[in-house]
Amino acid sequence: MEPQCKNLTKDTAIVQLRKHDVGTKFSQWLSTKHSILLPLLVKEGKIYLLFTVRSKELRTSPGEVCFPGGKSEPGDTDEIATALREAHEEVGLQPHQVEVICRLVPHITKVGSMVTPVVGFIDSSFQAQPNPSEVSKVFLVPLEYFLSPHSHCSFHVTIFGHRLLIHCFSYVDPQDQSAYQIWGLTARFALLTALIVLQKQPSFDVDYDLNDLMASSEQHFVNLYRTVKSKL
Repeated sequence: MEPQCKNLTKDTAIVQLRKHDVGTKFSQWLSTKHSILLPLLVKEGKIYLLFTVRSKELRTSPGEVCFPGGKSEPGDTDEIATALREAHEEVGLQPHQVEVICRLVPHITKVGSMVTPVVGFIDSSFQAQPNPSEVSKVFLVPLEYFLSPHSHCSFHVTIFGHRLLIHCFSYVDPQDQSAYQIWGLTARFALLTALIVLQKQPSFDVDYDLNDLMASSEQHFVNLYRTVKSKL
């Protein structure tokens, strides 16, 4: 993998991300589908990812860090529409405020649902309006943190008989000293985005071929998909 460009710009990031756009290649592989929006923004010369904290009143994963997103609904035309609708419902982000860049390789959850990450840039002036029934907080993390974190751990889990490497990043927001745990699929998609955009060797081991992220991430998904299909 090439060294990180010292003067990384939004345009450079967009070029790198579009090289990894899978489009609709995997759209029909599973019937149960979710989409998430990975909102990138440029602030003070750095690229950040926007995260949400799920309301503690929710039945599933209360209080966990995630990206805006949710299950596809009949009125959604595609994964992008689902991600944008959910982001609007959860944090008040209007669809026209998002410059959609690409769809990255999806992943499959432990219950057999396919999750497609949609990456888009939003304006740094965006003021989130969290829906309290779904989101308790919104915060930013520099993208570069996911390649050189102050606190990181990893472990393996087995899903449908397939062994997966799980990352966990601990992050303290310098604005208010709030501490967050970013792990699971959220961490996996944040890490993949950082690897694609920054083109830099991480400070820890990953289960990707850093010289061919596209092919290795697709192979991970295909292997997991085959295992899931044989179990369902």
